Amino acid sequence: WFILQYMSGFGNEHVSEDPRCPGALPEGQNNPQVCPYGLYAEQLSGSAFTCPRPTNKRSWLYRILPSVCHKPFKPLEEGRLTHSWDEIEPDPNQLRWKPFEIPKAPQNKLDFVSGLHTLCGAGEPRGRNGIAVHIFVCNTSMLDRCLYNSDGDFLIVPQQGKLLITTEFGKMLVEPNEICVIQQGMRFSVEVFGETRGYILEVYGAHFELPDLGPIGANGLANPRDFLVPVAWYEDRQVPGGYTVISKYQGKLFAAQQDFSPFNVVAWHGNYTPYKYHLEKFMVINAVAFDHADPSIFTVLTAKSTRPGVALADFVIFPPRWGVANNTFRPPYYHRNCMSEFMGLIKGHYEAKEEGFQPGGASLHSMMTPHGPDADCFEKASKAKLEPERVAEGTMAFMFESSLSLAVTKWGLQTSNRLDKNYYKCWEPLKSHFNPKCK
Repeated sequence: WFILQYMSGFGNEHVSEDPRCPGALPEGQNNPQVCPYGLYAEQLSGSAFTCPRPTNKRSWLYRILPSVCHKPFKPLEEGRLTHSWDEIEPDPNQLRWKPFEIPKAPQNKLDFVSGLHTLCGAGEPRGRNGIAVHIFVCNTSMLDRCLYNSDGDFLIVPQQGKLLITTEFGKMLVEPNEICVIQQGMRFSVEVFGETRGYILEVYGAHFELPDLGPIGANGLANPRDFLVPVAWYEDRQVPGGYTVISKYQGKLFAAQQDFSPFNVVAWHGNYTPYKYHLEKFMVINAVAFDHADPSIFTVLTAKSTRPGVALADFVIFPPRWGVANNTFRPPYYHRNCMSEFMGLIKGHYEAKEEGFQPGGASLHSMMTPHGPDADCFEKASKAKLEPERVAEGTMAFMFESSLSLAVTKWGLQTSNRLDKNYYKCWEPLKSHFNPKCK
């Protein structure tokens, strides 16, 4: 009977109840002595109680049994998930990875949790300041188990295969070229439909928000109305064999057993929710005279640090758009940056490196490590006739940019066996065009 439905608006105060139980939301108060239908009231807080209203996040859930009904948590083997950034020596080189391999199901069944692989990160969850970048590769659905992240928020970028994500707030279908955010503490389970791969940006200590628009004005970039929130859906399902609730806590995984589905929320209201967004909805801003605007104009979501104007992490995309700048080298320029730049490719060919940087792969240009167009790109763009042209047609590249200096894990540098050790060679053919006699 269930049809996927959504409510729109970023950070809105939403109200939702499963239509099978009309009137499940208490009227006029959050915590009545007896809730409708004999439900339990439970608050999920995503911010301190005393945060200013613009940043105060919480939702009230009305559920068949409260979340507290579980056996004690016990350590669970976390596989390739880590926040230990000292397991291998730092590497300042330009790094690029070939597409991460998805194991075949008969050989090695991996669901979303067992398929999490930490690639790089910095900071740590106990101090509530840091980020991690994970790759997920999976080939089977989560069965009678769910995950919640006690450490921070997950921004999930599917690259191959769609994800049907069941949350306490309802269901979301997230396909490549869409993203979703599962915020701290929200329980979710992922169903897949074959070989599936993607990227995750995890932030500790901050929530994602829309970037300030400044001189751009009131409209542009990601519009608030295009963010979608699931509607309430519940299952009253007993699981005598045991339902596993997995907590990611202080960088480790723990599992607890309970005998019922955690997706038993009949109604909810609040502004602390999971949400999804289609990247095609992004309203692109671009330079229309000369030179480049900074890539900050492509920011979809930002997680702010405590320093004004400096992001703990930005999620930036490079969507199809028009290039019209006069007398301008149009691809991205050569650059050294005080930020860390992790890039992934959902589909197509990235304009600055049409060879080598492949969908399902990644690159990392660390703090102050130089990077920019490869030799072929430079030569072509330097001689190209400057006409209005479509840039990145059929492509979607993205960047996780952070003010933190990211350490790469042993899995990223060695065990994955996907590091492209010839990456540096793409710049070797660059030659000097300097002629002191010719201005």
